[in-house]
Amino acid sequence: MPKLSATVTVEIPFHDVDVMNVAWHGHYVKYFEIARCALLREFNYDYPQMQASGYLWPVVECHLKYVKPALYGQHVSVTASLLEHENRLKIGYEITDTQTGERLTKGYTTQLAVDASNMELQFVSPPIVSSKLEAICKA
Repeated sequence: MPKLSATVTVEIPFHDVDVMNVAWHGHYVKYFEIARCALLREFNYDYPQMQASGYLWPVVECHLKYVKPALYGQHVSVTASLLEHENRLKIGYEITDTQTGERLTKGYTTQLAVDASNMELQFVSPPIVSSKLEAICKA
């Protein structure tokens, strides 16, 4: 399967920065989420489709490495890439300055499938994930 990724552009808004005009560290998770939704839409398995398939996918792990601060008004590219899908959804992220390409932040999240009918953790990804990914590979 080819590497699947999606990139979104975010302008750092005033309400996300502190008194030094630096984006507060917790907002980077929000930027990751925006890119993650774009990635999930690439293979037609965004949150509404997840719910309709009978599975919930909570984030169980989030890792960030801050390299350089994002500043108020700065335009950043946030790329989400699917790293693993067989037993979990592991998605890698990179935030870069859109003008210079300089890396600002990198990280990853891990999501596990939970059967919505009984809240049981699934130790392998449901078949719907593979079928969605195979469908885009054939397209």
